[in-house]
Amino acid sequence: MSCSKIFSGNLPELMSKIINHFRNDFSTLHSCILVNRIWCRFAIPILWEDPFSNPSKNNRFIEIYFHYLNENDKAQLKEYGINNYLILSNTLFNYPTFIKCLNTQNIMIFVEGWVKNLMIVGSYNTFSTQDTNFSLFPSSYRWLNASKFVFLLLIKIFINNGLYLHTFEVNILSDMDCNYFNIALGFILQNPSFIYKIKNLKFYFNEKIMNVNFFLKFLHYNCNSITSLYLRHSGVINYNLIKYDLSKLIISQKNLENILFEHDRYGTLLPLNHLLSSLKFSNCLNTLKTIIFYEINFKGINTLYEVFQQLNALDSIHILYCYSLTLNSDFIQQIINLTKPFKLKSLFMEENNEILQIESIQLLLQKSGDYLENIGFRSLTGDQIKQQLFDLVKNHCTKIKFFELLGFNKNNLNSVLDLIKNFNQNINYISIYDHNHPVGLSSIILQNLGQLLPFRLEYLCLCLRFNTNDFEIFLKNSQNTFIKKLVIRNQSRGEIENILPYIKKYIMKMKRVEYLAILENLFGNNEDLFTSMDEVEEFKSYNIKAKNYDDLYIQPINFIKEKYI
Repeated sequence: MSCSKIFSGNLPELMSKIINHFRNDFSTLHSCILVNRIWCRFAIPILWEDPFSNPSKNNRFIEIYFHYLNENDKAQLKEYGINNYLILSNTLFNYPTFIKCLNTQNIMIFVEGWVKNLMIVGSYNTFSTQDTNFSLFPSSYRWLNASKFVFLLLIKIFINNGLYLHTFEVNILSDMDCNYFNIALGFILQNPSFIYKIKNLKFYFNEKIMNVNFFLKFLHYNCNSITSLYLRHSGVINYNLIKYDLSKLIISQKNLENILFEHDRYGTLLPLNHLLSSLKFSNCLNTLKTIIFYEINFKGINTLYEVFQQLNALDSIHILYCYSLTLNSDFIQQIINLTKPFKLKSLFMEENNEILQIESIQLLLQKSGDYLENIGFRSLTGDQIKQQLFDLVKNHCTKIKFFELLGFNKNNLNSVLDLIKNFNQNINYISIYDHNHPVGLSSIILQNLGQLLPFRLEYLCLCLRFNTNDFEIFLKNSQNTFIKKLVIRNQSRGEIENILPYIKKYIMKMKRVEYLAILENLFGNNEDLFTSMDEVEEFKSYNIKAKNYDDLYIQPINFIKEKYI
């Protein structure tokens, strides 16, 4: 197929697909820009779709947007002490038109960092004599006002360039988030076309956002093409005031395919019964494919059966670290009573100050084990419960692709290894953490894990107490395994043995990984391989990309979002 497209002259389409493959690899995309004009024209729009999420944290790109300011805005910018010489006289592309994703919190972070940098290098220089100490106080009132004004200007630039957002993420998790969003809200409400065509709405909110009900009404009147909806709250909020508008937002959607319910564990419970019931009165019955429950309290949820029984397109259900999962026997019973499959693809469990009821888990796995692809265990304190859970998973779940384990002991270590061996045919992502146990348990894992791994893994994360002898055994035993992303965190305390020479000998020189992150705890201080430029360059010479530990580490919730939404 690809060859036929080349000979038929359809090279641009192929080039677009190739470069789009590097969508999340910013360094490679930047390299594509330098190849030729054609590559540049394909790479630039991708780089500028969501520049505020770029992990490089280089905020100078903000200055490029100022080229699109009108003269009045430029004059006001100068009043805030930001010099016009920062504004480019010309640009190669119309960069604002490439924006597809906006996260209000990310914009705030980049803007504040940019203004601080200006003050540090002296570009912010309109202090009057009475403000001579202003530069010493980057969090001062004037600095904050300047940051807010720049934030508003960016929103205006994006709106005035007539773009249509694809993803709009409203993060209202702090007082500062509220302040920034309230600034932009009025301007957004005056220009509904800005978010009229959004496909993904991520709404993380608390009670301090201005006009919550009005904003929700605005959304359900103007945004009816949402395919993915994320709802999370933070802080105390009176849901009786907004639950009806949240429901109307759900009901108004014509093609909602994915929905995520997330609850801040320190806040008030989402009105889940009410929101689930909304699905019955919408087109969602025939369009909704994926539901994710993340840190949700299932206590008192009694609408599950009547709603799920009517969802005709539902193909993917995910439960991550939820509360009252097994204590609420009625919840499990509603699942058992369904006359259609309950396609549970992910189940991540922790006790959360409650004891898991093994009988309820058994019923759930008997109903859904054949569909389960991702499973994880956290904070399971009882050895007997752990052993019973491992046995249930081994007997009922044969298609596991993602396996996460936080904590194990000598009584169930062999069962852990048996599970991994049992998953060998499908397993692609493994995360194993040992935070508190003696180094001997980490040694057993390292001595036995290597020979159990498949020929290829997308991701392996080992958070263990390493010693070089055991680590070398692991590396030798896993020589036939290629690992795309290898993440290592050495939990040894005090003076630790240097594992880097073994990484270079068995992994770097044999080119057995594509991405690598190593975090070591040296006398209480975390040392990240990514901070050593000489080491980064050495690995790069072998086509291995050393990454920041936090950037390469995979949180299960992020994995689920990426793979199923």
